[in-house]
Amino acid sequence: MYIGVDCGTQSTKVVVVDIDGEAILAEASRPHRLVEGANGRREQQPEEWIEAFRGAFEEAVSRAGIAPRTVRAIGVSGQQHGMVALDAAGRPVYPAKLWCDTETAAHNAALVDRLGGASGCLEKLGLVLQTGYTASKLAWLRDTNPEAYRRIDTVLLPHDYLNYWLTGERVAEAGDASGTGYFDTRSRQWCRDVFTEIAPELDPARVLPRLIDSREPAGTLRPAVALELGLGEGVLVASGGGDNMLGAIGTGNIAPGIVTLSLGTSGTVCAYSPDPVRAESDMVANFCASHGGWLPLICTMNVTSASTLVRELFALDLAAFGERLAAAPIGAEGVTVLPFFNGERVPALPHATASFLGLDSRNLTQANLCRAVVESATFGLRYGLELLGPLAAGASQIRLIGGGANSPLWRQMVADVTATQVICPQVTDAAALGAALQAAWCERRDFSLAALCERLVHLDEASLAEPKATSVRAYETVYARYREALSAQHGLPA
Repeated sequence: MYIGVDCGTQSTKVVVVDIDGEAILAEASRPHRLVEGANGRREQQPEEWIEAFRGAFEEAVSRAGIAPRTVRAIGVSGQQHGMVALDAAGRPVYPAKLWCDTETAAHNAALVDRLGGASGCLEKLGLVLQTGYTASKLAWLRDTNPEAYRRIDTVLLPHDYLNYWLTGERVAEAGDASGTGYFDTRSRQWCRDVFTEIAPELDPARVLPRLIDSREPAGTLRPAVALELGLGEGVLVASGGGDNMLGAIGTGNIAPGIVTLSLGTSGTVCAYSPDPVRAESDMVANFCASHGGWLPLICTMNVTSASTLVRELFALDLAAFGERLAAAPIGAEGVTVLPFFNGERVPALPHATASFLGLDSRNLTQANLCRAVVESATFGLRYGLELLGPLAAGASQIRLIGGGANSPLWRQMVADVTATQVICPQVTDAAALGAALQAAWCERRDFSLAALCERLVHLDEASLAEPKATSVRAYETVYARYREALSAQHGLPA
């Protein structure tokens, strides 16, 4: 048996997988709080991730009806970019600043300038620093909380922190490390001169975790943790990785020709490449994959987070929200939303706020507002998909994951907006499944990752959505209106 863990923004999820039986036996999750503040501050307490893992693990193992001692390895996926700065005793010196934190936008802009602008970043790192990456969070902590900064002994990412709690080892792997902003994504090594530019008082050789290969274990469970969880001795903990990298594994996106698109709190679009990618747009992140190769990716910050705000504004449950979506026509009778409630990364608008445009006395309805926010979140993902260029243009299928993928209407909308076939894996929480598959790949040398994906990544044929020609044409007009709104409001090319 193998355990997959995904520590996301809203919750920590655990899946139990039987590789030999080719079955996912159970899933469970526990929520954790998001602390929001002025200027785009978004933080969490790392201790809450541990408590959420404990609860979800206990429930998942109980549901699976297995003896805990049959578990052979654990894999951990985590939300990318979060800064977990620890003191010498392994305690956080400050709450974890998350991927969606935009309080550090000014620090990011200053770092990009100091590194020589976009071209300098590409030369040193293989990508351009974005607000949300770990680098600007560390620079922010140095300037605003010098006492906490002086106590830093280790800087980890969220999944690294869970691995540290499980094993006592301070390690990192290339996929998640790609999103720190002080990692060379082409050579797969820490870029220590960039780290020194960000944090000159900290010794990167001491502070940064040891890099390991994606198929190399982070370590084995600490005896105290094994005893607490009821697990046997010698349980391996895989390298793990960022949620996008392990979500790609969990959708079988480990070779060219497939796009994974996530309708989660945020939205991501990624496609596998065997070689590093130098994209035409600075907004495409040339991240490494967590199984070898690369995973060029774009991220938008407002997907189900945006639709949830509108749904809760009208006190609608998910079923009622779906009814409102279906009641409004394509284009929401002229209503356009720029859903940048949390700022935005793609396009690069960290200080943007949301706008509702085109409202009049006839189209101001719940149905149109609900429809418009979902359409606009989807248009943002198409905007990103176009930035991926040939990698995405040549894809025959989009594999859809995340909470929004549970909506048949939203699935059809993605198919029509992108003019591409859409299908969901049977397990839409793909990052936790990907973590379990990576754990099995790490522990069992008799399986290739492709063979493991073939056994466990099953597509839900009932979720298949083919683009409809009339809807594709209608959305072209509405998408053009969205691009015109971006141009008018934020000066971007239409």
